[in-house]
Amino acid sequence: MSHPSPLTLYTSNDISITHRTQTNIDALKMEAEHKGGLVTAHTIDHDSWQQVGLLLVTGYSCGYILSFSNLMLVPLGWTWGIFSLIVVAVFTAYSSWLLAGFHFVNGQRFIRYRDLMGYLFGQQMFYLTWVSQILILLIINMGFILLGGKALKEINAEFGGTSLRLQYFIIITGVAYFVFSILVPTISSMGKWLIISTILTFTYIVILLAVVIKDGLNSNRVIRYGIKGNNASKMFNGFCAISAIVACNAAGIIPEIQSTLRMPAVENMRKALHLQFTVGLTFYYGVSIAGYWSYGSAVSEYLPENVTGPTWAKVLINSVVFTQSIISQHAFIAPVHEALDTKFLILDKGIHSRENIIRLFCLRASLFTLNTLVAAALPFMGDFVDLLGSFLLIPLTFVFPSMIFIKVKRQATKIVKVWHWAIIVLFSLLTVLTTVAAVRLIVNNIAEYYIFADT
Repeated sequence: MSHPSPLTLYTSNDISITHRTQTNIDALKMEAEHKGGLVTAHTIDHDSWQQVGLLLVTGYSCGYILSFSNLMLVPLGWTWGIFSLIVVAVFTAYSSWLLAGFHFVNGQRFIRYRDLMGYLFGQQMFYLTWVSQILILLIINMGFILLGGKALKEINAEFGGTSLRLQYFIIITGVAYFVFSILVPTISSMGKWLIISTILTFTYIVILLAVVIKDGLNSNRVIRYGIKGNNASKMFNGFCAISAIVACNAAGIIPEIQSTLRMPAVENMRKALHLQFTVGLTFYYGVSIAGYWSYGSAVSEYLPENVTGPTWAKVLINSVVFTQSIISQHAFIAPVHEALDTKFLILDKGIHSRENIIRLFCLRASLFTLNTLVAAALPFMGDFVDLLGSFLLIPLTFVFPSMIFIKVKRQATKIVKVWHWAIIVLFSLLTVLTTVAAVRLIVNNIAEYYIFADT
């Protein structure tokens, strides 16, 4: 595993400082916070663009794609569904490419989104960005835990196992994620694990596509693609689907991932993004479209539940999904780990040193206990993913990068500025509409929610 040992402290000039007194380190922290916040307990300037590209491809082609047919295409149907998939992907790729270009501003480097927004727009935007990120990352992690629990429950059902509640499998998943976070504490230390994740990802996707397409070709039933509900319901559910499409393409952590890259960080990040929005997009959109084509409006929120293939295929798919999710979830929760580690670990000691191992254990245990408890208590978080995706992720993904562009590129031509103002206005309006739709969906479904449901 690759991580700094002894733990490395980075200042704005990327000077490595070790064996300092804690007083000096705290003073350097305060100084660095005023110079771009380049103090971190994790590794920066280490990874190749290929490693980060694999992280993005496998991260976004994780087990979440098993819900995409239901979340994204059922409420929109073929025409609006495919149109929305394309438009959101294009704008997400463009905004991500744009944001990657602001890793350096006025000769100053920013390894965290919140630091960049705080530097350009003030303290309120610093906290707004950080709160938005942390809420999104926590609920993504809870979704991963729920996903892993469902995969284990499906395996148990295939073998005619005991009728254990979903919550037991959720706890097993939370423990597995916790152990992995101790052994592999940073994004950079995921190197070899990403190769395993890539093999697992393409294994379950290929098998899943084969079984799903076979079901679609051999189906003797009438497959319906109609959109249910009255006109108002169709419209609001459609906006929820657009929010889910945004969530499947972005997580609002481009600067945090980019910080791990070797120089030139901007060029390398854009290469990694190109890999995500070509190879990665082909697979997670491909599974989504194939699932909808094969099962229509009846496609489940967890695609393997629809599969009628042999037992070995269903067991293998769910087994690989569970195993791969252990690796993928780490990339999306890593910025939270980084914030906690930077604040609470002793920065001039190794991350697995005697002085830090207990702190590391307690930090990770606290985080995964909280997330596992919430996932077990609320196993219907899809509606809340829509809410956070609309209210928080759309601004992070689309609105803020254009705000940064207008602020930094003051000499840009008028037509370019108009373009970015149009993006800000359009996606701010979309934020309002999708948020209203998500709240409406939660209100309508509230009677179906109950704590610790065995779904």
